[in-house]
Amino acid sequence: MSSFHTGLLVETELARAGFLSMPIIQGCLRGEVSLPSYHAFLREAFHHVRHTVPLLAACNAALPERLAWLRGPLDEYIQEEQGHDEWILNDIRACGFDAEAVRHGAPGHATEVMVAYAYDTIARRNPLGFLGMVHVLEGSSVALALLAAEQIQKPLGLPDAAFSYLRTHGTLDQQHTAHFALLMDQIEDPQDQTDIVHAARAFYHLYGDVFRSLPLPQHASTEAAA
Repeated sequence: MSSFHTGLLVETELARAGFLSMPIIQGCLRGEVSLPSYHAFLREAFHHVRHTVPLLAACNAALPERLAWLRGPLDEYIQEEQGHDEWILNDIRACGFDAEAVRHGAPGHATEVMVAYAYDTIARRNPLGFLGMVHVLEGSSVALALLAAEQIQKPLGLPDAAFSYLRTHGTLDQQHTAHFALLMDQIEDPQDQTDIVHAARAFYHLYGDVFRSLPLPQHASTEAAA
């Protein structure tokens, strides 16, 4: 029996490579960071992470009876994702910024569109498409979060308290992705598989737009050229 999770990785490899090659991500991995960029990342992360639990609940409620076996695992995800948006606000405070302004502020356009697409996928297309978003966000977190935290913290001299989201979420997502792979391999309907792959490709582009909307750090060479 072929593994759908393996197929999902293969089918979305090009979109993943495009996401990881973005200048802001590659620059971060080289230690090219700034406090405004990190603050902007945390702000947008808050505005999509605050929807994780409502999206999981909406997905769970929309599942057809043939997928009732997924309700238990989704309930577990909901429990584990509670309060992660508050971690981000704590990190914002530790960086010296106004967390309440972020809480009551608006997301950037790219974040708003990504969240709207997630709700629309659940309501109008196939609730399982939301698992494409889970695949993209958790997979990206495993690939980048812990390393990015190290690369951001050192040059900016920020305290450990400013990285609870990246470090804790990165570790949790390592556990989640193994469980996610097992769940994916239980999804046998070809249309469900197609819809998850379609959504994952879309979310790589949408999440990429969130990163493309962040301010790039300014370096001495670019400032001199300007």
